[in-house]
Amino acid sequence: MHTHPPPPKKPSLLQQWRQTGILWAVLSPLFLGIIPILAKLAYQVGVDVYSLIAIRTLFATLILWGYVLLFNRRWAESSAPATLSSLLAGGINGFGSIFFYASLTRIDASLGQLINITYLIFVTFILRLIGQKISLLTLFRTALAILGIYWLTAGGLGDPDWLGIGFMLIAALSYAVQLVLSQRIMYEIPAITMTLYAITGMSLVVLLPWLLMGQPLQNISLAGWQAIFWMGLATALSRLTLFLGVKRLGSIQTALFGVAEVVVTILIAAAFLGEQFTLSQWTGGVIILISILLVNFERDVPRLVDWWRFFWNRRM
Repeated sequence: MHTHPPPPKKPSLLQQWRQTGILWAVLSPLFLGIIPILAKLAYQVGVDVYSLIAIRTLFATLILWGYVLLFNRRWAESSAPATLSSLLAGGINGFGSIFFYASLTRIDASLGQLINITYLIFVTFILRLIGQKISLLTLFRTALAILGIYWLTAGGLGDPDWLGIGFMLIAALSYAVQLVLSQRIMYEIPAITMTLYAITGMSLVVLLPWLLMGQPLQNISLAGWQAIFWMGLATALSRLTLFLGVKRLGSIQTALFGVAEVVVTILIAAAFLGEQFTLSQWTGGVIILISILLVNFERDVPRLVDWWRFFWNRRM
């Protein structure tokens, strides 16, 4: 009598999401959405921008390096091209983070997140430029985003802070560049290795402004240290889940899930910071989200940016 082996157990929904990258792409915006709220709380207790950026990034870097050194040191192994490219991607993001947090000293967290989410427009546009083809849909989505930003900023109760808005747009562009670069880098190395060196690159970039202009450590209150610590932990987790999502889903689809971080920030900001939108601002926010969600109808967008092989082959 022949016995047949039992059929393989169907993976659970959580396992399927982890395998396809959806779990990581969902978790990343949850962590990212909390960070601006913590930044606002740190500002309220007297922490300055440069100390906030540098110390939270250093915390996140130490958390990731400690995890790797304790549990699997092989994750720190990487080739010279991969290491330098990851440091470059992280450095670009570190440059953008300076503008992101400087912006949050001038505008509300919820408004800043809605402007920052336009990084998805930048991701699509960058990939289009590399492919040397700008579609009518891309142009239409860009025009929608510009219109949405205008309604979002000009529709507030007070005069719009255009400098703060400009800072946030620079941050969004820097984040988009990092996403595009990271997708190519992770064809060569694991996501956690990319995260490790990218966040190290971030630390190197934000360290100098802090040393030159940051406040003395003894002037930071206990509440300030608590906010910075939680920001560092959220930063480490958000970067790790972000790159895990990019590795599985690609930069555009992972960025699309980032829309959720806006919802997280708006809800928490309304509950704990008392931030509210006018009807005009809600209209602008909806227009921006429509522009972003239209990415599903983009066609023939190149998914691979192969600057890596072009540069390193000539260098070697």
